[in-house]
Amino acid sequence: MPVPPVGGAEQVEKSLGGRIAEALRGGLLQVFLILVGLFWLMPTVGLLFSSLRTPVDLSQSGWWTVFSAPAKLTFDNYQHLLENSAITDSLVNSLLITIPATVLVVVIGALAGYAFAWMEFPGRDWWFVAVVGLLVVPVQVALVPIAELFGSLGIFGSLFGVILFHVGFGLPFAIFLLRNFFAEIPKELLEAARLDGAGEIRLFFRVVMPLGGPAVASLGIFQFLWVWNDMLVALIFSDSNSQPITVALQTQVRQFGNNVDVLAPGAFISMVIPLAVFFAFQRQFVSGVMAGAVK
Repeated sequence: MPVPPVGGAEQVEKSLGGRIAEALRGGLLQVFLILVGLFWLMPTVGLLFSSLRTPVDLSQSGWWTVFSAPAKLTFDNYQHLLENSAITDSLVNSLLITIPATVLVVVIGALAGYAFAWMEFPGRDWWFVAVVGLLVVPVQVALVPIAELFGSLGIFGSLFGVILFHVGFGLPFAIFLLRNFFAEIPKELLEAARLDGAGEIRLFFRVVMPLGGPAVASLGIFQFLWVWNDMLVALIFSDSNSQPITVALQTQVRQFGNNVDVLAPGAFISMVIPLAVFFAFQRQFVSGVMAGAVK
């Protein structure tokens, strides 16, 4: 009886894996990813077509019927949106809240992350432990005491109060993320810069920040998305003059019921702006994720 060759099972497995890999390279994986992407974009596409239909058409049929009657699409809803001062003012408020909250968190988080990573000062490790401990504090727990504090300071219901809340709760994660990223920078590189006469400020802006650009960009994208899509904090800490787009859309539902001609285009614009920010900085975002994975 012939003896079967050693490693025959492994060769069979390898050949099976090779056939699967060849099938995936042949286009099956690409088709699957395209289908997943289309499924993920389906709500956005549906909202876009809904924003281009009249309220009468929306009440009579679903948005997918536009493919049989594309001539019924109209931009009248967006014209009504621009005529609604509550929505347009809330869009401006969203930008006035999100941009400063993102910039302040990134700048302060980068400075603090560098200090915790490479500067020596009393109690550095204990301070960092305290910052990490703040990550587990739920936002809901702090709403009432901070609302009372802002009321006593006279900033409750203002844009500054909403920005300050987002900055306060965004900094612990920013410091934790950037500190760990900056700590992976080679120590010899910083020592060489110090030997060349670079101070801490010049070292931070000329060496650390260029190397930490991908991580900073990733943090900025996350912070922008978190603040822009927030509704809980804005609903409590803003008033009618400082409410962002998320609260304004919710107010439209409560006051006017099915006000589709305003809600659909407003919701689409509210969705498109963060998507545009993400796709504009997606290269930096991917670089930051890959750098973190390698390290």
